[in-house]
Amino acid sequence: MSHAPIVEWRDGTPHSPGFNDIYHSCAGGLAQARQVFMRGCGLPQAWQHQSQWRVLETGFGLGLNFLATWQAWQDDPQRPTLLHFASIEAHPVEVADLLRSAQDHPELVALAQELSLQWRKPGPGFHRMSFEGGRVLLTLCIGDVKPMLRELAFFADSIFLDGFSPALNPAMWDEHTLKAVSRCCHRGTRIATWTVARDIRDRLTQSGFVLEMVPGLAPKRDRLQGEFNPAWEPKVRATAVSPLPIEISHCIVVGSGLAGAAVAASLARRGWRVTVLDAGSEPAAGASGLPAGLVVPHVSADDAVLSRLSRAGVDMTWQQVHSLLREGQDFAQCGVRERRLEHGLPDLWHPLAGWIKPAQLVRALLAQPGITWQGGMGVQCLRRQGECWQLLDAQDRVLAEAPRVIVCAGYASHTLLPRVLPLQALRGQLSWSWRSAGDGDAFPASPVNGRGNFIPQVPTDQGMAWYLGSSFERDSTDTQARDSDHQSNYAKLRALLPETARALATSFEGSQLQAFTAVRCTTPDRLPVVGALDGKNLPGLWLSSAMGARGLSLAMLCAELLAALWHGEPLPVERKLAQALMPDRKNLTPGGGATALCKD
Repeated sequence: MSHAPIVEWRDGTPHSPGFNDIYHSCAGGLAQARQVFMRGCGLPQAWQHQSQWRVLETGFGLGLNFLATWQAWQDDPQRPTLLHFASIEAHPVEVADLLRSAQDHPELVALAQELSLQWRKPGPGFHRMSFEGGRVLLTLCIGDVKPMLRELAFFADSIFLDGFSPALNPAMWDEHTLKAVSRCCHRGTRIATWTVARDIRDRLTQSGFVLEMVPGLAPKRDRLQGEFNPAWEPKVRATAVSPLPIEISHCIVVGSGLAGAAVAASLARRGWRVTVLDAGSEPAAGASGLPAGLVVPHVSADDAVLSRLSRAGVDMTWQQVHSLLREGQDFAQCGVRERRLEHGLPDLWHPLAGWIKPAQLVRALLAQPGITWQGGMGVQCLRRQGECWQLLDAQDRVLAEAPRVIVCAGYASHTLLPRVLPLQALRGQLSWSWRSAGDGDAFPASPVNGRGNFIPQVPTDQGMAWYLGSSFERDSTDTQARDSDHQSNYAKLRALLPETARALATSFEGSQLQAFTAVRCTTPDRLPVVGALDGKNLPGLWLSSAMGARGLSLAMLCAELLAALWHGEPLPVERKLAQALMPDRKNLTPGGGATALCKD
């Protein structure tokens, strides 16, 4: 896989030197997108009045198929609520080539510019890009076609079978690839492609597609279209989600921190009526009330699961933040320097990182249409009653009920789900104060992360503040501020930024130092938990929790994963990564079942 320039423009036509082929026909890529792929799949008529539509494309190329589909969605008053476009690409092009490819099509230029803002030379794996307020979602799968198809876990409504010529790029069109494509289809999925080669037709027919050749786009005489309608009953992969549409109605989210607010917003965008219950008197009353926190990817030498998840999660967080919050006041995507002193490695610079005020993000997410927030609702117990879950307080009074409940209550989830999951308390204390006139020379220009972190400048109603944190104490639920934790934070600062520590020495000796203390939640393997708790014994009971100190980096990703699982959508991460977060993963669920929740 390469990010080197792989497009050569010859007389306005994009060529791939590596495959000795062109990216689109001489009649133009937009015409091909509309007549071959969209028309071949019956679009836009087929998607009208649907709650969502899911497109799978086997070669993203210069993105014209995606842009044309997005533009058709914009122009259709009967469009689906959500448009999902999942596309595989082994050799992502430079952003300049994306823009140049669209420049001859005025109706696509603005869309191409929006795409370019999120492109950023994507590396291997899945990359979720969000447009139209989250109603148009592009899942770009960077890698060879066969492994990427194995990582997909959804059923497409339309298949755009694209790629360089079968003679020049046979791996894109061989028997195994086309069978893998068929496994992403439900009966009735439409398929379209520009090639009519006999061996391709035979392989598609053997994979269950019923095909027809129709007039093509010059200079090709014919093109191919059809639908998945095998003579046999297809086997459903155990790792795939159901192709059947879910009945969208009412659901309840317990907890209004980052995890709960993100879940509520993701489901509300899909048409759910969401009630959010919280024991606090206002949203973000727990750990998500942190005055300011860093959004920065986790880095590991072996690119571990957490590292890959955090990269995807950071991107999704910034997508939400830029659309909901005020830059410079609620957040700053200013870059973060990571110091790796313990390992003797050079510093890292994360240009797409920065700080956010979590409570502001929580409130903005909960303000989305379709969400009702209710405070002072201390849920103590869950009880299954018929087809619904009842949520009860300490006096066994029913606070609310719904067919589906998502528990996002941080460590308080442990109270609602005793013996179901091993959740661990993680106490943390942040030290902070207001900046003084003489701090500037000793303070870094941007936040610094490492063993502890320091945010040098965040605006507040009382003036500019700095934040240092935070402590980590496992299995403690004490929220009283401690001077010993201030001193522990200061010791980290002395190692992280010695000059800054000297400038702040008097702050840690005086009474002006402030504290924020809260309890976070984690699991033994340090990964979040997202998914259905037990579909057989606990139907309709879901969880999104245990994000530790990385709620800002992971909450949006976990919420979109949960929503995708509910609706049979393309997952925002590879299937293997999604499975690493499920409640039934190895060595996580100790058992307990339905009887562990609440008396009948």
